[in-house]
Amino acid sequence: MLLVYILSPIQSIAIESDDNTRTVQFDDAGKTITLTKDQAKRGKKLFNNTCAQCHNGGITKTDPNIGLEVDSLSLATPSRANLLSLIDYMQDPTSYDGKVSIAQNHPGIKSADIFPKMRNLTDEDLSSIAGYILIQSNVASEKWGGGKIYY
Repeated sequence: MLLVYILSPIQSIAIESDDNTRTVQFDDAGKTITLTKDQAKRGKKLFNNTCAQCHNGGITKTDPNIGLEVDSLSLATPSRANLLSLIDYMQDPTSYDGKVSIAQNHPGIKSADIFPKMRNLTDEDLSSIAGYILIQSNVASEKWGGGKIYY
């Protein structure tokens, strides 16, 4: 299958990608899930609208040492390298070591009163965003989360 890429200034996603590209880890037990093409497209749109101001290209502007690539996500406590854990994080964000709530500093559903872009996001929206983040490690490989080396 020929891959067709839609390019934004920094990010890309294979819209006509195969199932393998759109298959991501679902939970800590190793279960996987294959996102639909519509979920991947919606995740990209929501990510760009809600998250890209601070996470463009999978970087973290406030701490460039921690990106959104699967390797960095898996080293967090708890691991955030799966769909359910990223959804949990977007609902109630915690520090990288998992010890401190950062809801007052990082957008999340818990702090939607001070982060308006989070107010109308549904669980389905969060799932699409999380799926998009995880897919990018398959699509953009080392460029996703690679920071200023690539951008």
